[in-house]
Amino acid sequence: MHNKILAAIGCAVALAAAPALAAPEEVTYLLPAPPNTPAFAPWMIAQQKGYYAAENLKVTFVAAKGGVDVAKQIGAGNALIGGAIGDTPIIVRANGVPVKAIAVLGAGSLTMVGVRENEGIRTLGDLKGKTITVMSYTDTTYYALLGNMKSIGMGKTDAEIQAAGPSGVWQVFAGGKAQALAGVPDWIVSASDAGAKIDIIETAGFKSMAQAILASDETIRTKPELLRRLVRATLRGMEDIMNDPKAATATYVAAVPSYRGREASIEQIFNMYRKYVYADQKPLGRIDAARMDGVQKFYVSEGIVSRAAAVNDLFTNQFVVAGAK
Repeated sequence: MHNKILAAIGCAVALAAAPALAAPEEVTYLLPAPPNTPAFAPWMIAQQKGYYAAENLKVTFVAAKGGVDVAKQIGAGNALIGGAIGDTPIIVRANGVPVKAIAVLGAGSLTMVGVRENEGIRTLGDLKGKTITVMSYTDTTYYALLGNMKSIGMGKTDAEIQAAGPSGVWQVFAGGKAQALAGVPDWIVSASDAGAKIDIIETAGFKSMAQAILASDETIRTKPELLRRLVRATLRGMEDIMNDPKAATATYVAAVPSYRGREASIEQIFNMYRKYVYADQKPLGRIDAARMDGVQKFYVSEGIVSRAAAVNDLFTNQFVVAGAK
């Protein structure tokens, strides 16, 4: 009995001396639109598969009012991290908002141009005089369209560009009232689901960017390890889509049950991201300085921003290289 008591006391002392597991670090992650939008699948998959938890993070996603709002909130210190487009730091940095892109999800552009089949539209030049829908005249997809048109000598008045809103951008096109739409893969698939027959035309003339992860200069300086873990977990979600869109679809629908029954559409969206947006990036997340510089020069030339920032003030790859698998 005496030995049992001593053993119990020793066990209790050992347990008391053992270091407690650190509680997960809580992070609010701003996204530019509702988190259940398929464009944010890498983040939802990373959450569903425990990639953030594996980095000892507890992430809560909150929708802001677009990418510029995300950047402003981060720059003001109201959030540590958020999502936007790789172009966004160019826009906000010119207005004194101290944020950088710390990773970009893919080597392609998030903006695609879809055209109606059997209307003889094969190139951007064929859109002269045609109606093209965009979400708004202040959205990055609109700026990307203008950049692509300018690359072949067309101006914005050479086509009828209509701002139709986030639903109208594909509904007007699907209804036959526009010959083209400029937008994200999600909208292309929505138009296809509504019955439109669509071709994707080449838009390599202007290299706008994919979705990006943003952080403030202050957070980059003071919390680099936290950012490294967030970037690493998010890129794992993107990598799952690249490796197996079908399996990633099942994971995504488990995370966002409102898409149950629409798996075929989600898989189609994932395949488009895989082919047109995510592909050919090494290492995953890497930001191309020359590309950032080229996009900024266009924004300045078009008066979208008043002045250029030093390119190195717009992004850093320090978390991508260190966080690569």
